[in-house]
Amino acid sequence: MAPEYAIDGQFSTKSDVFSFGVLLLEIICGKKSRVSRGNQILNLVDHVWALWKNGMALQMVDPIIEDSCLPSEVLRCIHIGLLCVEQYPEDRPTMTSVVLMLGSDMELDEPKEPRLYTKKESIEANSSSYSSINALSITLLSARLRYIDPLESEMFRTSWPVAINFII
Repeated sequence: MAPEYAIDGQFSTKSDVFSFGVLLLEIICGKKSRVSRGNQILNLVDHVWALWKNGMALQMVDPIIEDSCLPSEVLRCIHIGLLCVEQYPEDRPTMTSVVLMLGSDMELDEPKEPRLYTKKESIEANSSSYSSINALSITLLSARLRYIDPLESEMFRTSWPVAINFII
């Protein structure tokens, strides 16, 4: 979900570009965009960015498609996916530009670090407060946040099996 929609409820064609970028990265990596195990929460964009900036983006390619893809094309698709998930809508390309980027060898801008994804935290209940005025209740929750380094987390290191059920 595009940050501007999640935070402010604003939706535009650039929100669709964001969603396309997430989908493109999911297809390349063969993983869901958001993963949680216990109290840890990581997302695919965060992990792909961490590998991209360390020159290791090809490590995220789904083993099922790995042998049928050219590394240069996969890196280009990851690059385009990261451009599509820029934090600000005005920094994202249009879908027309995305189609052009995918179908040509044109030079691509460098993606910016997706700021909403720079640090993923796990949340543990810490405290809350309760107020009531004229039958209107307001509850404020506080949480203790813990940084999780996507390169150190085991959540993305393992291959997740794909289950196919056949109905006979």
